[in-house]
Amino acid sequence: MPGRCVFYYITDRTAFAPDELTSRSRLLEKIAEAARANIDYIQLREKDLSVRELESLARDAVRIVGKLRNESREVRTRLLVNSRTDIALSVHADGVHLRSDDISPEEVHTIWRKSCVGTAAVTADKAHALKEKPLIGISCHTPEEVSAAKANGATFAVFAPVFEKKDAPDTHPAGLAQLHEACKIHMPVLALGGITLANARSCLQAGAAGIAAIRLFQENDIAEIVDSVQHAFTRY
Repeated sequence: MPGRCVFYYITDRTAFAPDELTSRSRLLEKIAEAARANIDYIQLREKDLSVRELESLARDAVRIVGKLRNESREVRTRLLVNSRTDIALSVHADGVHLRSDDISPEEVHTIWRKSCVGTAAVTADKAHALKEKPLIGISCHTPEEVSAAKANGATFAVFAPVFEKKDAPDTHPAGLAQLHEACKIHMPVLALGGITLANARSCLQAGAAGIAAIRLFQENDIAEIVDSVQHAFTRY
């Protein structure tokens, strides 16, 4: 068992406000809050944005997280862009999160590696970033998909949905038994889907390395959530 719970915040700026300017501003504030609370990973998941809009938002998010990491060595937050490897590379994000039907982690590694080949004019900062291996999270719905994710070079798997979600009552949750089976595969598996303070501990007891959520983080004080879940994680 790892020494601490892994926390994965998945963004949804549309839940903050009806207008784009306010929702974007609130999201960037929440990303800063997440980094200060030492959330491990943030997935920028704003799927409704155009490529240009997503790149602009991702660039601002990377700047905020990078600034906080430079100010304090204790900040370990890494930012991943949902699905778009090209944007992640463009803004110097730490990696990508892949859908279950996306390109493979193996392909992401190849794209990432090739991006620094023949680019003599890149800046020193960019050259350093491109030499790093990308962090790759991947959505999985069965233990078999988790096994394939590991074989293809993913950094971690996000297993979902574990519980029924309020906004998607027709979905069929995998449940804790399937989560437990997925966690037998030797790679970090994060639980997603209907995660609350009340059920987070049961996911960790099933073998999850951590939890992933949208509302749990967006609707609460993130530092308090991290402290509460981490306390439960270390009690057994």
